[in-house]
Amino acid sequence: MSLKIAIAQINATVGDFAGNAARILDFAARARTQGADLLLTPELALCGYPPEDLLLREDFAAACEDELDRLAASVQGIAVLVGHPERRGYRCYNAATLLNDGKRVATYYKQRLPSYEVFDEERYFDSGESSCVLTIKGVRCGVNICADVWEAGAADLARAAGAELLLVLNASPYHIGKRERRTAVLRQRIATTRLPVIYANLAGGQDELVFDGGSFVLDSHGTLCCQLPQFEEALAIVDVVDGEPQAGEIVPAPCVEAEVYQALVLGVRDYLGKNGFPGAIIGLSGGIDSALTLAVAVDALGADRVRAVMMPSPYTADLSLSESREMVRLLGVRYDEIAIEPAMQTFAAMLEKQFAGLPADTTEENLQARIRGMILMALSNKTGALVLTTGNKSEMAVGYCTLYGDMAGGFAVIKDIAKTWVYRLSRWRNTRSYIIPEPIISRPPSAELKAGQTDQDSLPPYEVLDAIVEAYMEKDISPREIIARGHAEADVRRVVHLLKISEYKRRQAPVGIRVTQRGFGKDWRYPITNRYRDPY
Repeated sequence: MSLKIAIAQINATVGDFAGNAARILDFAARARTQGADLLLTPELALCGYPPEDLLLREDFAAACEDELDRLAASVQGIAVLVGHPERRGYRCYNAATLLNDGKRVATYYKQRLPSYEVFDEERYFDSGESSCVLTIKGVRCGVNICADVWEAGAADLARAAGAELLLVLNASPYHIGKRERRTAVLRQRIATTRLPVIYANLAGGQDELVFDGGSFVLDSHGTLCCQLPQFEEALAIVDVVDGEPQAGEIVPAPCVEAEVYQALVLGVRDYLGKNGFPGAIIGLSGGIDSALTLAVAVDALGADRVRAVMMPSPYTADLSLSESREMVRLLGVRYDEIAIEPAMQTFAAMLEKQFAGLPADTTEENLQARIRGMILMALSNKTGALVLTTGNKSEMAVGYCTLYGDMAGGFAVIKDIAKTWVYRLSRWRNTRSYIIPEPIISRPPSAELKAGQTDQDSLPPYEVLDAIVEAYMEKDISPREIIARGHAEADVRRVVHLLKISEYKRRQAPVGIRVTQRGFGKDWRYPITNRYRDPY
């Protein structure tokens, strides 16, 4: 007994019903020509994931329902299992429906609704209670949706209902280590159910989330039979013989630096592409953060759609200018230099009476950042190109960023990339082709807002800072335990204090790509007004 199942690893766009349906039909046609009997799509493939509060609108639900009818009527010569939301009276379900011969054959409702990390499905959906087993060419296929397989229960119900094979529709967003975690979780399900698994995952960027694809197949022993590529659309045909998936192509896993870098590239490409921006503008400083951001933008969009602007001040080092010029030469992007000293002098004159008798401090430094922000936003308004900000996660954590200055922009590319990772990714990118001049990587980091300034004048070394931020912010480890692990109490107190008092800034930061298990976005919801003090 043989069954051919096609995995449609597609890049869906939230709310683009017609575009998503056309993509599904295209994959179905390609799969049909390869002899597939069934096409398996990702979770909510018809409307895109996550649709968030669009799910609360009756017109959105009606539009999705109409598109599902059109899709069913258009599918020819192959069955399609499509993910979509479904309203039933006052209830809404995360659903998967089998389409065949112009009809809706059967529908499954997701049973486990995640409400942790970036997920908020209990806000929108009701839980299904019943299993769904589809008989296709004599093979009994159980259906689960994403979180259903992350804990025991739903897969066991499918097994009890007679399933021989498990089809899983997924919109599983990327973070470091997620690929390995998925296969480990599915092997746990297989250990108790003995059901082979065909796992179809979404690919593409949606606001701060990146879906990495990486769809895969495990047989009833948990052996990997097929692995699709990450961060791109793909179609794979899986042969199922006597209920067992047969060996297919296994795309090797990239190194972790390559994986993270690809996530950034896809996130930038889809954010600008899906929102219709013609290109990107980046304020180049001669530092490593803006250099990495520029490299990602060029890899995502092409050099012809990226513009770099250097805005030197009297504190800008000659090295910053020379290496910025060298990098744009290597990349071939448009490059402009706009000196900000005239604007600095104008602001100094305007504020002279107001600042009389007061010493110079960070106010004057922040003015420089805000002058640069105004220039970049003016260029953005005039051209329609989007400003990509260059602040990293370490800076966002401790507030070493300026509101309406270097935080001004539309998309924060490295918002979830710690400074130590900025160096790792820059060095890795140079192994592919040399585009970030080595002096930019090796020089001490500095904002260059006053003479002789370096970041470590007022911060612990980044190796220390990033370790404390990861422990406290990403893993919820207490300051007391962080100190017990060997970090100096003074460093821990300073970093935690800075992290807490910077919340008001982060609330005003642009959305940025998430690559860790917890970023400063949907999965970080700390109050701004907050008098809680951690025990030490």
